[in-house]
Amino acid sequence: MKKLTSDEALELLEEAKKLNPGRWIIHSKKVGEAAARIAERLNLDVDKARAMGYIHDIGKRFGKKAVHTVEGYYFLKDLGYDLEFANICLTHSYLNNDINCTAGGYPSPKYKGYQFRKDFIENHEYTIYDKIINICDLFCTNEFVTVDRRLIDVYTRRGVYDNTVYHIKETTKLKRELEDMMGCGLYSLFPEIVENFNKKHRNLYHEFRNH
Repeated sequence: MKKLTSDEALELLEEAKKLNPGRWIIHSKKVGEAAARIAERLNLDVDKARAMGYIHDIGKRFGKKAVHTVEGYYFLKDLGYDLEFANICLTHSYLNNDINCTAGGYPSPKYKGYQFRKDFIENHEYTIYDKIINICDLFCTNEFVTVDRRLIDVYTRRGVYDNTVYHIKETTKLKRELEDMMGCGLYSLFPEIVENFNKKHRNLYHEFRNH
C-alpha cells in the first residue's frame, strides 16, 4: 500500500475531468482546499487531508450511471493506495455510521454494491479525516458556502425525503463536534463565505435599486 499525495490526487482528478467533466471537479478541489485548512487548525497531516478531499468523488470518472462511492473505492484500491484513501470514497456520503443518513433519499438495494456499502459504513470506525471530508463535502460547491446554503442546493437538485431531517440533524451535530475540537467556529476559517454572502446581497440590493 502507498500513500497518495495531494499532487498525485490532483493528477487523478485532472485525468478524470477528461473522462467525465462537470461541476464535481471544482467541487472536489474546493473540498481539498477546505479539508487542508481544517487539518492545519487541528495539527493534522495537511497534505493527506487535501488529497482525500481531491479524490473523495473520484468514482465519478466512470460516468453518471456509476455508483461513484463504490467505483472510487475499488479504483484507488486497485491502484495500490492505502485503504484510508479508498475508504474516503465510501464514507464521504454517509454520516453517523448509517447508509440511510445521506442526501437524496434512502439508498436503493438495487444499486451496485448496496450490501457492501451498508456493511462497510455500519462497521467502519470513522477517522478524523473521514469526518473532515464529510463536513467539507457539505459546505463546498464551486466556492465555500454556508452548510445551510449547500444543503438547500443539494435538496433542490435531489429532492426532499423521509430521511432529510435526519441528515440535517446529523450534519449539524458533526459541524458542532468539529468546532469543539478546533476551538472556533467553522466559518472563521473561511472568510470567503462572509465575503461571498455580502457580495451577493450587495448585487441584489443594486439590482433592486435599479428597477
